[in-house]
Amino acid sequence: MLLLAIDTATPAVTAGVVELDTRSAPRLLAEQIVVDARAHGELLTPLISSALRAAGHRLADVDAIVCGVGPGPFTGLRVGMVTAAALGDALERPVYPVCSLDAVRAACGADPSAASEPEASPAGVSAPAGPLLVVSDARRRELYWARYDADGSRTHGPEVAAADVLAERLDELDVTAVAGPKAGDAAERLGLPVRAATGPTPIGLALAAAEAVAARRDPAPFVPLYLRRPDAVAPGAPKRVSPR
Repeated sequence: MLLLAIDTATPAVTAGVVELDTRSAPRLLAEQIVVDARAHGELLTPLISSALRAAGHRLADVDAIVCGVGPGPFTGLRVGMVTAAALGDALERPVYPVCSLDAVRAACGADPSAASEPEASPAGVSAPAGPLLVVSDARRRELYWARYDADGSRTHGPEVAAADVLAERLDELDVTAVAGPKAGDAAERLGLPVRAATGPTPIGLALAAAEAVAARRDPAPFVPLYLRRPDAVAPGAPKRVSPR
């Protein structure tokens, strides 16, 4: 099966084409990742087209779409999800939602040989030796985070918290390392070694969705993981400017 993988839950704009075979590990055919927190809308569609060309395929060849649903900021996350939903509707293909932190964890355990070229390995790491904490930037000096057992099962989160608050829970969480696009910044404050400092990758997204896709299950509800209420609120009643 040919998967189109998309994620815009972090400052990175990610698109890739992955071949999924139930008899072997997913194989990365092409990926395009550009880090620009202000250009998700401008970059995503061209990156999808570029990845498909590099993989030698067209949109019509895609069997399913996998999309990261966060947690992430409102604007960037919506770009990826709306694009995935529109493509799925136009192509009549299923769209599988994946927690973006799950995709990071999945890539940490990926076999580098799953990539089409050695330098294209999704994370360049082996499976974590113990429980792992995955974090990404929630802005406002906070982190989106989730905790995973050694077998990759998510046991806590996703949640949002300040790094200092998260540090106070480390004894409870009992993790051995940190991963994710904010791993480098978080490692010093949390006192944990960095396992991988990458964001969601096409291979990670494909791995996180592989079981559901291979079984041709109906996709789960396509719902964004915002974790915060929006800053924008409905305006109140207008102020009276004339006497009653």
